[in-house]
Amino acid sequence: MTRLRSPHAAASSATPPLAAEVLHTRDGHRVGFAVAGARDGVPVAVLHGGPGSGSQSGVLRLFDLSRFRVVLIDQRGSGASTPRGSVRRNRTDYLIDDLEAIRARLGIARWGVFGGSWGAALALAYAGQCPQAVTGVVLRGLFLSSAREVRNLFIGSRRRAPRAWSALLAAARCEQPAKLAARCAATLQYGANAARQRTLALAWRDYESTVLASASSRGAARQRSGSRNTHDSQRRARELVGKYRIQAHYLAHRCWLGETRLLSLARRAAAAGIPIAAVHGSRDPVCPPANLRRLARAVPTARVESVSDAGHLTSDPALHVPVAHALAAMFVPTVQEGRSMRRAA
Repeated sequence: MTRLRSPHAAASSATPPLAAEVLHTRDGHRVGFAVAGARDGVPVAVLHGGPGSGSQSGVLRLFDLSRFRVVLIDQRGSGASTPRGSVRRNRTDYLIDDLEAIRARLGIARWGVFGGSWGAALALAYAGQCPQAVTGVVLRGLFLSSAREVRNLFIGSRRRAPRAWSALLAAARCEQPAKLAARCAATLQYGANAARQRTLALAWRDYESTVLASASSRGAARQRSGSRNTHDSQRRARELVGKYRIQAHYLAHRCWLGETRLLSLARRAAAAGIPIAAVHGSRDPVCPPANLRRLARAVPTARVESVSDAGHLTSDPALHVPVAHALAAMFVPTVQEGRSMRRAA
């Protein structure tokens, strides 16, 4: 098993063994999740971003798996969850219900929650609504589900990736930039032309990748050369259609949260005694660094850290160590407590 002895330890490229399971919901979804680490370790649920992206096993390198029991959860329609790309009965409240069902399935009384980007928003919403189930929350690259952030994604960030943005505009057959998000959502709906959907999903992927890469010096070269992979398989294209269908679905509804409600839920979690820590890159091109200040104003007890010259993703070397430290600081001191309450009475 790959084990990270400390946040400073070099991570192995090997993938730790995962115990994959499926939660069958009453409304027809099959939610995939996987467990890694010590059976008696501190339980932590990992919530992926997107929405629609699915879990990445690389996140396990943030944890000392001799001390943690990490649960990777693929949200509805994402990753190993099926129906793939489904937006039916796919809302934030359903995701929170799924988290509670998985916690009960594993016999965990309380667990920590770690989320990045959209996963950070979901983590705060979950902690605010189910504080009795959560020991602590660690956030990376906080997304506040505001209309402002959605506008920035589809319009403001075009300066970071002008060619990729123009290609996305063309793929969506959109003539007015202000309507780009709506056009993407409409094109990706069930029943729309499949070839157009694949073209749009690939263009969205390229735009997203170029914007993310723009936070690093290497990103500029990537933007100039373009990121389109001419060998994308039909299967991969279909997977991307599902991913972006879900993302467009959530963004069109501000993830059924919105900034005001989300920060209210964060305050509710803090008032219930749940500690919150947040790490945010100062050069995050997707989630504005100002989100960290908004969280700090709403929840003065939150431990917040802005990381200089870091971008959005946990794979950014500048973010990896601070996030690993935040996880260890939040949860490792409670190892014995976590072991004693890991199973519901």
